Amino acid sequence: MQTSKLLVLVFFIIVLTFIGNTKLYSQSEDIPFTIMIDPGHGGKDGGTPGTGRYKTTEKDIALDVSLALGKMLESNLPYVNVVYTRKKDVFPTLNGRAKVANSKDVDLFISIHCNAQPGKKGTAYGSETYVLGTTKNKQNLEVAKRENSVIFLEDNHKSIYKDFDPNLPESLIGLTLAQEDYLDQSIKLASYIENEFQVTAKRRSRGVKQNIFYVLAYTYMPSVLVELGFLTHKKEEDFLNSKKGKSIMTKSLFNATKRYLESLNLSSSILDLNGELEKTTNTTILNNENSIKFKVQIAASSKSLETKPYNFKGLNNISRVKESNLYKYYYGETSSYNTVKKLEEEAKTAGFKTGYIVAFKAGKKITLTEALKTTAN
Repeated sequence: MQTSKLLVLVFFIIVLTFIGNTKLYSQSEDIPFTIMIDPGHGGKDGGTPGTGRYKTTEKDIALDVSLALGKMLESNLPYVNVVYTRKKDVFPTLNGRAKVANSKDVDLFISIHCNAQPGKKGTAYGSETYVLGTTKNKQNLEVAKRENSVIFLEDNHKSIYKDFDPNLPESLIGLTLAQEDYLDQSIKLASYIENEFQVTAKRRSRGVKQNIFYVLAYTYMPSVLVELGFLTHKKEEDFLNSKKGKSIMTKSLFNATKRYLESLNLSSSILDLNGELEKTTNTTILNNENSIKFKVQIAASSKSLETKPYNFKGLNNISRVKESNLYKYYYGETSSYNTVKKLEEEAKTAGFKTGYIVAFKAGKKITLTEALKTTAN
């Protein structure tokens, strides 16, 4: 009798182990979106020391918020995988940060920092979020010089960064043009972040800005650099060093990132469709004025490019639409969700790794959730 009970117990444990392992495996296989979080500075590079009233510096606050943000993303968004440029007090080079992001096929790059005001005034305060771009604003240039100055702490920096002069941003126009594919998405996330800092954190926002940062220039995906606030401002330094302050800023970053992912139709509401999605993948919609059309957005640029294959890595059937000051480029058009999924794979294979599906009804863009529900009716 005891032997039978033991066998049953062993069998039960084996079954549980098998189920647990299967679940873990399926989660790791199904995660479609990778976010790299970059805690600014680290190791021998402390970043700004602020007013000097705290033992902690910029590198410590950036790391605390980065790790908390990553944990919150993975705990609440099962379709997100988070990787870091550092998880402890080490000194990754700027070049190393960019290389790791590109090699891991990252979909989104978020660099977290704290700001400083030159001199002893300590009057400037508030958050800023940067995307890649040139600027002639003197204050913005000072921020870029400070964040890029870590280059000079690195060995062999003259040979490694020979094509990058943080003091001459006007010489880097070629880099900003190369990154225009991602500018639209970067600006969208940056806007969400600054809005959340105002609404959720009740902080002053100094807005979305463009600047030349090495980690933004050489990471080939939508990228932002966040300045949480000024450590040279006493009250803001107190806030960012407090447990409550870091928690509020983390929550704001999470809300903004979640909202950005939802705009890409990667939210849990899409994943929860499951059977609903399966039913609609092979459905072809009748070609009438209210039919749903799917396309793959592959790029956004301030330049108007000819929709020829040589401009889009050999892809045919490219369409262009102007929205505000940007031109958006789409690959393919179909009323079948199953077909557009194949088009998305074709676009990514061609090199447009951040391409994503968009839906239109009667010529107007709608959410993918709405499109799939409509096709299911």
